[in-house]
Amino acid sequence: MGKEKINHTLDLDLLEKQLLKKPTNKARRLNRLRAGLLQFFMTIVALLFAIPIFIVINYSFKTTKELFLSSPLQLPQSFNLANYQNAFRRLQLGTTFTNTLFYTVISVLALSILCGAAAWAISRNKSKIYKFFYVYFLLGIFIPYQALFLSIYIVGFKAGLVNTRLGLILMYIATGMSFGVFLMTSFMSTVPLELEDAAKIDGCSVYKTYFLIVLPLLKPAIATLTILQAFQIWNDFLMASLFISKQELRTITLAMQLLFSQQASDYTTAMAGIIVSVLPVAVLFISLQKYFVQGMTAGALKG
Repeated sequence: MGKEKINHTLDLDLLEKQLLKKPTNKARRLNRLRAGLLQFFMTIVALLFAIPIFIVINYSFKTTKELFLSSPLQLPQSFNLANYQNAFRRLQLGTTFTNTLFYTVISVLALSILCGAAAWAISRNKSKIYKFFYVYFLLGIFIPYQALFLSIYIVGFKAGLVNTRLGLILMYIATGMSFGVFLMTSFMSTVPLELEDAAKIDGCSVYKTYFLIVLPLLKPAIATLTILQAFQIWNDFLMASLFISKQELRTITLAMQLLFSQQASDYTTAMAGIIVSVLPVAVLFISLQKYFVQGMTAGALKG
């Protein structure tokens, strides 16, 4: 036994020395080569993604003549703002931008609260009825809402929700609940039960426990849900075209359709409108990207 113990100790010491041993010059060169190749490859990928963005920005400053006669990568002769002025006027960006922002903010806020509450109830209760509800929500992920447009419109029409802001917001909430509950339930395993037990001992009600303890801890999952749903709602065309026909209720994507017809299409103005419309979601992603990564990985690691 004594010999075995000594040999085991020597093996551990040898292993520790090997781990602490500095890499040789050949290994360092090989590591630098791998890092350089990876960086070169990622730079090429980044450029491939950046080229379409550059073309859209470039077209937004070009005239119609330059659009058709010059190369997509060729810079315009002068960086005039006429296309942006036309976009604000023809797309009525003051109204459509406000409408799109209102639909997106209210829908995402409601989804964050409702999905968090549903996921909290499902993850903390082990009875069969809650498991059924979880499976029910999961089924909504596998069935695209585009396949249910007729049923959605019939329900909305009979409820008097067509051509109303409330109707479109409710439809965005209904179609986003399945993914939101799935995401929040996966992340709920990272919320310690001890904090909820301590809140109960301190006399917190269920509502106080959820809003003051659970919901703040769901920040990464909420950020992930906010980014994904905000992108979808902000760029949505199908649901908005189904429920909205009044001009004063239109979104940016619906207004963008007016620039294209069988006779003529105003691509330069459309490019300027795209640049203006994409700025809010770009700022949103940059602001929440740290929490976005945490929300996408936490459930997979701890769920």
